[in-house]
Amino acid sequence: MDEIAKKIKDLSETIRRNNQLYYVLDDPEISDGEYDRLFVELLDLEKQYPELIVPDSPTQRVGAEPRKAFSQVKHTIPMLSLGNSFNDQDLTDFDKRVKRFLGDSTPIEYTVEPKIDGLAVEIVYKRGSFTVASTRGDGYVGEDITANIKTILTVPLKLTQRKGIPSPPDLLEVRGEVYMETAAFEKLNRGRLQKSLSPFANPRNAAAGSLRQLDHRITVKRPLNMFCYGIGTITEPSFDTYYEMMLALQKWGFRVNRPHINLCGSIRDVIACCHDIEEKRHQFYYEIDGAVIKVNRLDLQARLGMKSRSPRWAIACKFKPTQETTRIIRIDVQVGRTGALTPVAHLEPVEIGGVIVRRATLHNTDEINRKDTREGDTVVIQRAGDVIPEVVKVVASKRTGKEKKFDMPAHCPACGSTIVKKEGEVALRCENLLCPAQVRGALKHFVSKGAMNVDGLGEKILDQLMAKELVHDEADLYNLTLENLLTLDKIKEKSAKNLLNAIEKSKKTTLAKFIFSLGMRHVGEYVAAILADHFRNVDMLQKAKETDLLAIDGIGPQIAESIISYFEDEQKRTLIQRLLEEGFEFEATPTGSSSTIQGKVFVLTGTLPSLRRSEAKEMIVKNGGRITSSVTSKTDFVISGDSPGSKLRKAESLNVPILEEESFMALLGISKTSDE
Repeated sequence: MDEIAKKIKDLSETIRRNNQLYYVLDDPEISDGEYDRLFVELLDLEKQYPELIVPDSPTQRVGAEPRKAFSQVKHTIPMLSLGNSFNDQDLTDFDKRVKRFLGDSTPIEYTVEPKIDGLAVEIVYKRGSFTVASTRGDGYVGEDITANIKTILTVPLKLTQRKGIPSPPDLLEVRGEVYMETAAFEKLNRGRLQKSLSPFANPRNAAAGSLRQLDHRITVKRPLNMFCYGIGTITEPSFDTYYEMMLALQKWGFRVNRPHINLCGSIRDVIACCHDIEEKRHQFYYEIDGAVIKVNRLDLQARLGMKSRSPRWAIACKFKPTQETTRIIRIDVQVGRTGALTPVAHLEPVEIGGVIVRRATLHNTDEINRKDTREGDTVVIQRAGDVIPEVVKVVASKRTGKEKKFDMPAHCPACGSTIVKKEGEVALRCENLLCPAQVRGALKHFVSKGAMNVDGLGEKILDQLMAKELVHDEADLYNLTLENLLTLDKIKEKSAKNLLNAIEKSKKTTLAKFIFSLGMRHVGEYVAAILADHFRNVDMLQKAKETDLLAIDGIGPQIAESIISYFEDEQKRTLIQRLLEEGFEFEATPTGSSSTIQGKVFVLTGTLPSLRRSEAKEMIVKNGGRITSSVTSKTDFVISGDSPGSKLRKAESLNVPILEEESFMALLGISKTSDE
């Protein structure tokens, strides 16, 4: 028993320390996933040995005590945290507990919405006017952040009162989550690193650190936002359901996450909805770390009541973490297709979001120096969606003194050439065009889906072709024979023939894809489409002067310089000639089934119901339209799908027409039942 008591004590101290770092100092040392595991371990031990639970156990508290630097605000109704679920069975058990507690056969309707990863706050309105705002604090007493909350432009200082909507109550305590959008967080961290300041670990800590500044003039410079998710004390009017309450808050001027509040008639629907939100989590323009499930009827919420630290009528479904803590074993350097050297951290394997991560990018020398990243360091790693894992921050407190500083090599690790750094560039580069690492990268890019789309020609086959000296550049791919391919490991005759057919098929393509496949720096798929539309053939593009390129809308000095530099290289010109001699056939660019989009500028945001984004972009380009990445006054249309980002709000503010998939297809003259 003494050993168990010591384990509980050690866990409690570790959690208390990390609570202080997370809630009070906004500078966590461990990932959310690691914290959750510690907390669950403590809960399990206390469940087995309830006699060892002490009043100040972390499991008996909500957050952390308010900082002494702030005046304190007492919540009239405690701001409790939510219990967590980590799998479908946990949700099923929650549903059973709710029904068992209610003790009747009343049908239960639930709401499910994304769990915003931010800072919980409460704002009090009296007679429709903002009076005071506070953090959750320890659930009973929070910090007075009135001046800082007022800097958030989406928080109303006066509630909307107009004919046709219920009048705001005399007293209203609104609860919400203050957060920072992902793009704003990344911009803030870039600025901090440039000033040699420690970066924030994630948007939640950036939002908390910004909101809890003693000087509100700092907060006003930080782009914060807020979604409302509930109410504390309220005088009339009353509501029947949570969903009805959210609609009322929206009418009074608050931001609620209404498009993503789902009504579910059964726990099976709840589970399906949670899976759907998790699948789309990286499409949101803000960080979410789970979904929140609530009993919709407020009278049932009242009957269910509260436990010591959480309500019985709600639960959080926690998603797989996108951040974890691990250790850097060593750092080495990769050489990309453009010759840029990228330092890569080799890690003690760690699972992030269901994937085992062994490597993470360190970006460049400046990034290593700013974060002071060393071999042997304990670090926080992040993986979001398909983005390459990266080192977010170093946990300097865990250094032992044995860590080693890393210096970039003076020579290319792939070919031995001297490394150069051009003025105005961050990256170090190898300028040897015959560098095997660059050749491999160029080949990989050439056969990729957006370029020549050679199905079945992956990295392992490319590596073998290079090792056997069957391929030295892109043009050599078109001289491969069946006998060549049969010399490769694990390649049978059928696979070899399929690969040869795929290579042959790639000769019939568009000029835009061919230009993109060449791998010119700063020339992505849509710049390539602009060039193809303007010049119509490769010869005209090769002969273009800088003034010709700069005259094209969408081509700036950096892109123009890169294109000119590419075609000045004799090896590149020879490669293009060899490729064209293989018999490429470029499809004519259609004039489009609708003249209405010729020359029009489009921006896409969110996930379309049936079209992949790449398909929608290709349809726009083929019909004479243009695509840009940001919304401006020159944007003609924004195509919006599920989980749109900040581009949608920008379009609304500029009165740019917004199209859903069906109206976009109609604009092109294509019906949803068409074969096209």
